[in-house]
Amino acid sequence: MKQQIETAARIVAEADAIFISAGAGMGVDSGLPDFRGDEGFWKAYPLLREENLSFQDLANPAWFHDDPSKAWGFYGHRYNLYKSTHPHQGFSILSDWCKSKQCLAFVFTSNVDGHFQKSGFSPSQIFECHGSINYLQCAKGCSHDIWPTGGLEIDVDLDTLKAKGDLPRCPKCCAIARPNILMFGDGDWLSYRAQSQNQRYQNWRSAVSGKSIAVIELGAGKAIPTVRYESEAQRGSLIRINPRDSDGPKNTVSIAMGALEGLQAINNQL
Repeated sequence: MKQQIETAARIVAEADAIFISAGAGMGVDSGLPDFRGDEGFWKAYPLLREENLSFQDLANPAWFHDDPSKAWGFYGHRYNLYKSTHPHQGFSILSDWCKSKQCLAFVFTSNVDGHFQKSGFSPSQIFECHGSINYLQCAKGCSHDIWPTGGLEIDVDLDTLKAKGDLPRCPKCCAIARPNILMFGDGDWLSYRAQSQNQRYQNWRSAVSGKSIAVIELGAGKAIPTVRYESEAQRGSLIRINPRDSDGPKNTVSIAMGALEGLQAINNQL
């Protein structure tokens, strides 16, 4: 492990640019729940174990039509949690590394919590491939509008995991609003905000073509391997930090630690 950390530090120090890719494990050190597998999900939401509902069952747009209070109970609780949680020190470490590369850095994340923006990363250097809980759209699909949550407050009854009181509504047609997040079986997600982010990402890839890139992947599991695939598609040296799934293709620098511990270890070496 010491050798892997030394190698990772050398890659970061010598790189012209940094590509950060982050999955759900990135948020665990901030105190966010680990939804890995049904057991992890049910540990965070024991009531749903009794109902035998998995993350994939709840993360489905059908709930906003069939039972909006349950849909917003689940997403409202997550929204409140993400909003009240402070990003861990690892975000600051990454930010400092990126600044040392004169902004030749980009973030690709499947996380919808907005914590990279919250920790000071420019929105222009972030691609949230699954959308963001901090933006809404009409669940009925009356328009292609996407709008920020602003001062949204969701009152959730934790005994029933249902939202109480007024639910977010579309300002145009007054139908129930939903987060602008790509859910399972979701044919209604409005993706143009993510498409704009993706265009900036592709522009960045063109700008760093031929440069030495440090690819730093954090907390990306195998169950939904979007982030892992994107990391491996980069023409750079891959540093994979993950306590359980740190293996990778040949020459991957595997660091079997949590995101914060791994980043601190590399930073200390630097």
